[in-house]
Parts: sequence; C-alpha cells; structure tokens
Amino acid sequence: MSIATEQRGFFITIEGPEGAGKSTLAGAIEKYLVSRGRECIRTREPGGTPLAEQLRGVLKHHQSSEKLHTATELLLMEAARVQHVEELIRPALERGVCVICDRFYDSTCAYQGGGRDVDMKVIDWLNDYAVNGCHPDLTFLLDLPVESGFKRTGKRVETMGKFDRFENEDVAFHHKVRSAFLELAERESGRIKVIDADRSREEISQCVEKIIDEYLFKIS
Repeated sequence: MSIATEQRGFFITIEGPEGAGKSTLAGAIEKYLVSRGRECIRTREPGGTPLAEQLRGVLKHHQSSEKLHTATELLLMEAARVQHVEELIRPALERGVCVICDRFYDSTCAYQGGGRDVDMKVIDWLNDYAVNGCHPDLTFLLDLPVESGFKRTGKRVETMGKFDRFENEDVAFHHKVRSAFLELAERESGRIKVIDADRSREEISQCVEKIIDEYLFKIS
C-alpha cells in the first residue's frame, strides 16, 4: 500500500484576486507533495467535474440580453460546488489523496459577499450546505494589489485582452473583494495563511512549502 493511501487526504485551497498566481502555485504545491510521497489531484472552482464546468461557462462568460442576477450567480456557484465536492473532492480525500483546489468557498465570500454585497449569513449557510462538512484543511491567500493583478492578467496568453464577467468588474469591485479576503484571513487565521504574491515564484514556493511541512508533515 502506498504512503498516500495509508494516510488521510489533505485538502488545500488557494485563494486570491485576479492575477495573483493561483494556478502557478497549485502546480508547485502538487510537485512538492508528490516529491514527499503523496498522491495529489488538482482541481478548480467553479468547475472540477463535467457538469460543474458547464456551470463555470455560464458564470464566467454569460452573454445575453437576459441579466444574470446576483442571486442566480450565487446559487449556480453553490450548485457547481455540490457537484465538485460530491463527485470529486470528497471521494479523493476518502481515498487518502491530497486535493489542491484553485478557489473554493472563500472566493464566494469575497466575490459575492464582498464584491456583490450579498448578506454574509446567507453565503455562510449556503457554503455549509453545499460542502456538507467537507472543509479545507489549509488555505493559502495570495494577496496582491488590485492594479498589480490586472497588469498580470492583461499579459496572460489565455486572456489575449478579453476578460470574463468578474475580471470586467470595475476597480472598486475588486478592492472590495481584496478587503473581504483579508477580513476572512483575519477571522480564520488558523486555516488561512496570507502570502505576499508580489514576490518571485521561488520565494512564494519556499514560504508555502514551509507551512505545508508544519501542517501536513509536522516539521517545524
């Protein structure tokens, strides 16, 4: 039996504003955990399963004369999360696999709660209902000034100057999102670790690996 299947799964989420480097960090974490003998999967939100990916398309790229209302956006996000948790995340954790997820419910708190001004009590209830006890063990919040993040996204090959519904929101919206993330980190400092994303990839990876050692491998 492999090391990974002898141990419980570990659930790591990566949060942060646009352009903070979440996908890059997810890859670095996966590489590090595999080097330590752990089986890993990488996934993302919204998305992660075929049905959830269809909902992601609506959430990020809806274009129609029919408005996508804030409540609709929130409920679609939570519906995608239910599919993601029940079809992919929970089964993987039960097999002892480490799950690395690019965004999870903290993004809902930040974007729909902070950015859209939805009542946080409603969001907390919906998040709890959607995950049904499946909470992250450790979350890395890549913090970056809004303006720096958009400079990065404008240079991404996959963006090519075209932005999704959230990226197209005004600067004030994204400042509210960043503030909400930082408030969450202060409220849940045991789980959420704030990482200065305005540094080199190597510096960020070294910082994150040290935290993983302390939390997962109990190395201090």
